[in-house]
Amino acid sequence: MIDLRSDTVTQPTEAMLDAMHSATFGDDSRDGDATVMKLEALAAARTGKEAATFVPSGTMSNLVSLLAHGDRGGEVLVEGTSHILTAELGGVGNIAAMFYRGLPGARGAMDVELLREHIRPRINRNQLGTALVWMETSHNAASGAVLPLAHMAEVFRIAHENEVPVHVDGARVFNAAAALGVSAAEIAKHSDSVSFCVSKGLSAPVGSLTCGTHEFIERARGFRRMVGGNMRQAGPIAAAGIVALENMVERLPEDHRTAKRLATGLHAIDSSIIDPATVETNLVRASVRASGRQAAEWSAQMKQRGVLVSPCATWDLRFVTHRHIGDAEVDQAISAFADIWKKK
Repeated sequence: MIDLRSDTVTQPTEAMLDAMHSATFGDDSRDGDATVMKLEALAAARTGKEAATFVPSGTMSNLVSLLAHGDRGGEVLVEGTSHILTAELGGVGNIAAMFYRGLPGARGAMDVELLREHIRPRINRNQLGTALVWMETSHNAASGAVLPLAHMAEVFRIAHENEVPVHVDGARVFNAAAALGVSAAEIAKHSDSVSFCVSKGLSAPVGSLTCGTHEFIERARGFRRMVGGNMRQAGPIAAAGIVALENMVERLPEDHRTAKRLATGLHAIDSSIIDPATVETNLVRASVRASGRQAAEWSAQMKQRGVLVSPCATWDLRFVTHRHIGDAEVDQAISAFADIWKKK
């Protein structure tokens, strides 16, 4: 099977497996573990933050960040199609006990004029104050679009003028950095905290990092325990994360190239499917509306032809390229798609 459902399907490298075999086995939640601490220090350095904490997943990383920032309660201002609203099962309200306001945007970038209109530094007799401003880059629902640095800088400035912190959901922040030709720290400097995954395109089997100030990370560690994220002998999975950050970041542009090849091939079948110019990283969101068959049916038919792909909306499929997908796999996926399209 050619698996294009997500870059989370990546398998650990031989170097990761070797590192896992020789990792330390300290108790990360009690006395700390040397390998975990090395990963956390590396993550903080790569994002330009003071400290970091290792958590099992990106969703937990986001949740812990909400909790650590949100002691005032209040409202989270976020672009309306962000992952925290569409795919994290309401943790912002159900667990963090915060409200949210989804702001309209373009390709994942919230309307800054609406941000100015709705941000409030404190509660008043009629309205909640803003507890947190939230950005996502690369942006999942926007087909992996990358937020422009100028936009991030403006959002950060508006938030800080109102004494409101900013978090960046950077699950694929290293993809975003590669697309912009900058370091992850250049992106993260427009935030008070940032989270990212080592288990997606970076190929580690488990884990995400939450990064911020020393004070923020100490609070985050407490909330990590609250939501069940403390790990014991976490050294082996942290060891894979270290290899991911040291060895796998530089190859991410190859995934962007194969995604562009895929988008170009799908566009050649029918221009309504996708505009290749919208593909900036490793996500390809393809519309099958013109076929008259919904995405779930398409997914089933692609599977019959040896290609796994996820429906991400009624009429949209999401393809995600990664290090197990080369030109041959892309071309086979395009061929399978074309075969189904002919039968529309």
